[in-house]
Formats: sequence, C-alpha cells, structure tokens
Amino acid sequence: MIAIEMCAGAGGQALGLHEAGFQHAALIEIDRHACETLRLNNEQLGLGWGDVIEGDLKEFAKLSAGFAGRVDLVAGGVPCPPFSKAGQQLGHKDERDLFPIALQVVKKVKPRAVMLENVPGLFEEKFRWYRDKISAELTAMGYKSEWKLHQASDYGVPQLRPRVILVAMHQDDFQHFTWPEPVSNIVTVGDALYDLISGGGWEGAEEWRERANRILQLWLVVPRSMAGLPSGRLGPNVSGVSWGLMPIDWPMMMRYREKVSREP
Repeated sequence: MIAIEMCAGAGGQALGLHEAGFQHAALIEIDRHACETLRLNNEQLGLGWGDVIEGDLKEFAKLSAGFAGRVDLVAGGVPCPPFSKAGQQLGHKDERDLFPIALQVVKKVKPRAVMLENVPGLFEEKFRWYRDKISAELTAMGYKSEWKLHQASDYGVPQLRPRVILVAMHQDDFQHFTWPEPVSNIVTVGDALYDLISGGGWEGAEEWRERANRILQLWLVVPRSMAGLPSGRLGPNVSGVSWGLMPIDWPMMMRYREKVSREP
C-alpha cells in the first residue's frame, strides 16, 4: 500500500504507517530540521521512503495531481494551532488552517483512503459545523468519513495524548473499516524509559522508575539542558511540579555512561 504523508514532521505518524504495511511515495514537510531527520532515518533505517519534499503544503497541492492513480492513502497531521485550546481557536479564520489544502490534495490524488489528525479542541461543539463541512466535501468526492477522539495511552503509548482522527474511504472500502480496540495493558513513563535511564548502570534508576510511575500525567520529559530549567519538565500543567521533584543530572549521567562504555 502506498501513502503520501502531509505535514510529516519528524516522521512519527509515517513510521507508524510504515510498520502497518505502508510505503511512502512522498513526505511533505516545511521545517528544514524535520526534513533532515526524515532523510537520515530513511537512510539509516532502510525505510524505503520516496521523496522528502521540503516546502509548503500549499505549493505541493498545486502539483499533487502527478500522484493520482498510484496512492492508496493520503495522511497527515495538519497544523493544530487553529483549534488548540492553548491558542485563540480561530478555526477556519486562522491562516494556518490547512484542512482546505489537505482536501485539495485528496481531490487531485484520488486515494482510496484518507487519514487526518488534529488536537481534541477540534472536537468541541463550536467546531461541529466545520467537521461537518469537511465531511460533506469528502462525501462529494465519493468518500464516507468518520471522526473519533482517541487517547494515546489506550493503545500502549506512555503518554496522555488525546487526538482527533478523521478516516475517510470509498464507500465499498469503508464497510470493512473498524476503529482499533484499546489495549488492556497500560504502559507507564517509568517502565518505558527504564532501560534507557538504567543503561549506564545509574544506581538511582529503579527509584526513578517507581517515582515516575506514581505521576498520573504522562508527558514527554525534556532534559534540563534543552529546557533551560534546573530539572526535567513537562507541559504547562500541574504534573510539572511532580517532575520537578525528580531532578536528573543529565550531563553527569551521560559522562558516566561514556565512562562505562569505554571500560572492558
């Protein structure tokens, strides 16, 4: 199965699709650093991805008809600021809203299926009309579509990351589609990172795992060297206080790991 990935970022969703059996004909991303990551991982991991197109999705949309007839899936996580609660939620009035551009790509490429991802703010009642508008446009193209809010931790991800997913397929294909069922085992941050934290023989790793597992809000830990803070931090939420009580001296840990790796 062949896919096109819009707003690919560093390739998280593309990698998931790759592991699900898709090959990418093209990945479109405007950020230079993200594109370098895509190219590096493609080369080192042997993913067999096609072109990494560094540029604006609006420009790609003008030329996307060249992929018509040879793509099964158009996927992407279009920018979330227009719908995020962290912003002004201007929706379609926000110039960063790329849903219309994504639909242009779908119309020109004519894939069998579409998958678009965004923040849970899009699922609020005030954006119902906009979701309906997108669905109506897909219906006019011959697709049946459905929206659903998913929680990443329900599928084995050690993070509370709610996301709205839109799936659209041709009528004949959609009758065979079902949403995945949540998994029974919940993976915690402490368990997920333990092998990395303890890899150099750090004596505090076990205690760190136990304390990390007691933190209910699971967010990505940012090393203090990146965050400019005296300890690890998370997002702008109360769980950051809990993580602040679990400082890790990252430079010291890395020096220790380098020392151990050089020992016979």
